[in-house]
Amino acid sequence: MRSATTNTVFSLLVYFLLIHHVAFSLAYNKNDVNVSIYDDCNMIIWRIGAIINPATRVGKEQKIAMEMAVDDFNAQNSKCSQLGFNFTYYSHGPAASLATYLANKKQVHAILGPLTHQEAAVFSDFDDEAYKDIPIISLSPAATYSTILLTEPPSLIQMSNDVKSQMQCFAALIGHFKWRKVIALYEISNSFSNLDFGLITHLSDSLKLVDSSIEYHLAFPPLFSVSNAKYFIQEELEKLRIKNVKVFVVAQCSLHFGLVLFEVATEMGMMGKDDVWIVSDNVANLLDSVEPSVLLNMQGVIGFKANVNEKTESFREFNAKFRRKYRSEYPEEEEGCPSPSAYALKAYDATWATAKAMEKLSRSDSSELVKNILLSDFEGLSGKVSFKNGMLYQKPTFRIINVIGKSYREVSFWSTEFGFSEDLVEYNGMKLKNGNGLEGDLGSILWPGGKQTVPKGWTIGGLDKPLRIGVPARGAFNQFVKIKFNQERNETLIDGFSVHVFEAAVRQLPYYLPYVLVPFYGNYDEMVEGVSNKSLDAAVGDTEILPDRYELAEFSQPYIDSGLVMVVTERPRLKKTHFIVIKAFKLKLWILLAVMSMSTGVVIWLNEYVNDNPDFSGSFPQLIGSMLWFSVTVLSFSQREVIRSNLSRLVLTTWLCVVVIVTACFTALLSSIMTVPRLEPSVLNVDYLLRTNAAVGCNNKSFIIKYLVNLQFKPENIKQISSINDYPNAFEKGEISAAFFVVPHAKVFLAKFCKGYTKSGPVYKLGGFGFVFPKGSPLAVDISEAVLKVSQSGEINQLEEQMLISSNCSSSSAVENDPGLGPELFSGPLLISGVICGIVFLISITRLVRKHWLYLSSIIANSANVVLRWASLVLTQCYTRIVGSRSVKDSNNVIEQRPNIQQNVEITEVF
Repeated sequence: MRSATTNTVFSLLVYFLLIHHVAFSLAYNKNDVNVSIYDDCNMIIWRIGAIINPATRVGKEQKIAMEMAVDDFNAQNSKCSQLGFNFTYYSHGPAASLATYLANKKQVHAILGPLTHQEAAVFSDFDDEAYKDIPIISLSPAATYSTILLTEPPSLIQMSNDVKSQMQCFAALIGHFKWRKVIALYEISNSFSNLDFGLITHLSDSLKLVDSSIEYHLAFPPLFSVSNAKYFIQEELEKLRIKNVKVFVVAQCSLHFGLVLFEVATEMGMMGKDDVWIVSDNVANLLDSVEPSVLLNMQGVIGFKANVNEKTESFREFNAKFRRKYRSEYPEEEEGCPSPSAYALKAYDATWATAKAMEKLSRSDSSELVKNILLSDFEGLSGKVSFKNGMLYQKPTFRIINVIGKSYREVSFWSTEFGFSEDLVEYNGMKLKNGNGLEGDLGSILWPGGKQTVPKGWTIGGLDKPLRIGVPARGAFNQFVKIKFNQERNETLIDGFSVHVFEAAVRQLPYYLPYVLVPFYGNYDEMVEGVSNKSLDAAVGDTEILPDRYELAEFSQPYIDSGLVMVVTERPRLKKTHFIVIKAFKLKLWILLAVMSMSTGVVIWLNEYVNDNPDFSGSFPQLIGSMLWFSVTVLSFSQREVIRSNLSRLVLTTWLCVVVIVTACFTALLSSIMTVPRLEPSVLNVDYLLRTNAAVGCNNKSFIIKYLVNLQFKPENIKQISSINDYPNAFEKGEISAAFFVVPHAKVFLAKFCKGYTKSGPVYKLGGFGFVFPKGSPLAVDISEAVLKVSQSGEINQLEEQMLISSNCSSSSAVENDPGLGPELFSGPLLISGVICGIVFLISITRLVRKHWLYLSSIIANSANVVLRWASLVLTQCYTRIVGSRSVKDSNNVIEQRPNIQQNVEITEVF
């Protein structure tokens, strides 16, 4: 059910259209042309009504084509099945009123005309019930419509292609030439339809897919509603001439409007070398009917027209008949009578499809007639005619044209299936591509102004008014932007790393860019605001890309990476030198060497002791001392004991090799530690600065101040420094404990003051350095692409090296590795020595056991006897306690004394 608001709107619209219906009935009844043929046959007489505008070229062509379709159909059928045809003429106003007139007064069974979706819905709703389902074959472009207007008209059949395909063709052309912004123009064709607004919506959606957008759109009222059309168009174009975007898309207009538009644009100088004009098939389809001299106002215009297969026999026959009939009815236009346009072919096919559908019915039934029309399936003059969901099921192909001289030239084809191609051929009903696709060349195109190079599509400045590009004049690091005044020449010289990168990027542009560098004496944020409010056209310098700046202006691709880093002074790594000798080796290696030395001494002593070497004999305490002493003296070859066993010599030789290697490394590393100064950052992290409430420094009026406050630094502890040369003095006087720079500035500082300073702590990622442009500036896109090319070529790296080459030193790393050696480097020799030592140890133990086997056997046997006797005694005691009585316990106590005495005696004998 409709809402109350919708019903009110609907009632007002119906009332308005009824008034128009009466007016049009009175005004145009006398202009009806009745070509009906009546006979004495007892068969139904079918009548088709048509709504055309005879004042336009399209209306004239459609009238001729429809009449030809009726004549051709009547000629192919018997006299008893001839059709009647009624025309209703209009110049403007709602076509729904004329459709009502045809249905009520002329009793037509079908209506052909430019009815839109809304008008067909209105006609369906307020008409008599008997004519409610009369099929309406619309020749108006199909589009997506608003749902606020009434119900879906059940009898509407769209004979034209979807307007979305036209907008997609516009977008394909714009995307091919990489224009980022366009201005859309259109003439309001029907005030009772939302088709005109839908054009902009569809165009905008299509442009998004090719990374483009509509900068501005302008709607023109129909020319008949304006008293002085030329003056009105001139006033509207004046609004567009001052804009930077120069790509003009004429999305929809009549031929008459288009000719007046380009005449005025030529007079206003808007057809110059920087301008681009693209027209749709509304104009391009009818250029053949325009006087050649008129096309001189459209030089360089590109557009697209419907593709028609002119090589078929049916088209050649139709073309010849059409030209004769048109010449006879409109003799005033006889000069250069053109071939029929796509509008005439569509009208012919629509009439033919309706007639063929009527032929299949034996009685007048509007619902069945609609179904038969929708079932049409034949090859017409305009292409394949079949319907799907009430719309013509056709994937259109357009011819891309370029107006040159007094005519135009076809440069390419475009279709939704294949994109751009040089030629389209048809084989077995399939369209095949014969070209190089969407990314291919469209051929040689002559643009407005007579040049063949593709216009960039926008203008900013010129030779008479170059771009004013601001550069920071008070930057702390003049290596990026340096400003000098030459008194002899009375001129300002500006150079530096950032300026050189921008100049390299400009050289990559496919067009000339006039500009002048202007010193800016504010801070960086104020310079970005100057670009935003258009006091500057752009800004070049070491400008960091930040979120708050990005809200005001647009940045190019970063030309150098950046981040926030801390620079501090360096200090000696070794603060205490009393035990510097120990620093040569790590603790693990010292422990491992001690263990290996002790192990080697024990194994050699044990092996010599087993071999009855008198130098390795003595009491047990003396043996322990000998082993320890031997482990020490063997390192310096000062042992007094004589080695007799070959196994001992093997262990000793291996160990001595390890000692030689370790000693050599120890000597070299200790010398390095004692002679080469080793430095480390005086501050290792930001947390230390925060804990100690230390003062830090940064560039004057820099965004770093806000960043440091976010890191919990107190504002009073942040010292602003104006120049790179002031930082060393601040460090020496103790005014700051650390300085915070962006990475490119830190590189310059360390290259100039490499002695005593280093980077420390983490790097806080930032957006990088970029060039600043106003929001929506197409120059930002071109410069970004140019920056990428310069970066890939390696030129930016070369410029950076030249900037840093002023000093041939580099800072040491912030944190150095521990200079001490670990056991990893000696793992091989130590492993060999350990394996040999272990084998000899096993051999020595084995020989020692064999030498004292008898003694060890007696000890083991005696120990076993003692264990057995002790176990039997324990068991006996447990038994007597469990089963004995108290009287027996006293006697057992006497008995237990004897085994205890005997046990003591036996144990004494054993030991």
